[in-house]
Amino acid sequence: MNRDALKDLLERVARGEVTPVEASEKLAQLPFRVDDGVMVDTHRALRTGEAEAVYCAGKTAEQAVAAFSALAAGGGPVLATRASDEHVRALIAAVPSAVHHPVARMVVLPGTPREFGAVAVVCAGTSDLPVAEEAAVTAEALGARVSRVHDVGVAGLHRLLEHVALIRRARVVIAVAGMEGALPSVVAGLVAAPVIAVPTSVGYGAAFGGLAPLLAMLNACAPGVAVVNIDNGFGAGLLAVRILRGMQEGA
Repeated sequence: MNRDALKDLLERVARGEVTPVEASEKLAQLPFRVDDGVMVDTHRALRTGEAEAVYCAGKTAEQAVAAFSALAAGGGPVLATRASDEHVRALIAAVPSAVHHPVARMVVLPGTPREFGAVAVVCAGTSDLPVAEEAAVTAEALGARVSRVHDVGVAGLHRLLEHVALIRRARVVIAVAGMEGALPSVVAGLVAAPVIAVPTSVGYGAAFGGLAPLLAMLNACAPGVAVVNIDNGFGAGLLAVRILRGMQEGA
């Protein structure tokens, strides 16, 4: 259950449309629910603003469904990340209104539309797209308006410059890159918005599975860059929305 759903429930109790007993039944799942060996944090959206996401990697299809269904009972948005084909089939069968995003490897149950502001997701190469789309789909599901700029790595810097005006309109920029990971530093030197850097595991041996771009991003010479973990598009998308929400609520 999220804050909007809780507020609606309490207002319905006040109007006499729902009895206190019925409301207590709906609230009985708080703060967590155990199902098929999965302990689901159904209270998280009330504390942090976003529901728990279901990280499917390492879970059986049954465990992923149990977690996703428990969260879906409280309303969307609900996100499942790193979903395999088996996970996707099971999740869509259990919650038919959920949407599969194949490039992002995600399944999303949409929620009530909310608008926190604009995010630009800038991706160095097409090999980085799964991580970039994970960030974009996450941010969109949680209430951001997302613009995508793909294949603008620093090996062809003129490609990035073609999109600078669009990127500058965003209030938060997510820059995704593997190899040497130079893109976020370049982007941060062109925009006033905070830049969230996402290193990917794309690259040859000396990239060390994303460690080289991670260290490069941590050492960015341009200020205003924050770095998430290797391949963590979900974390970048969620952080972008929290920044936007903070801007909106602080206005």
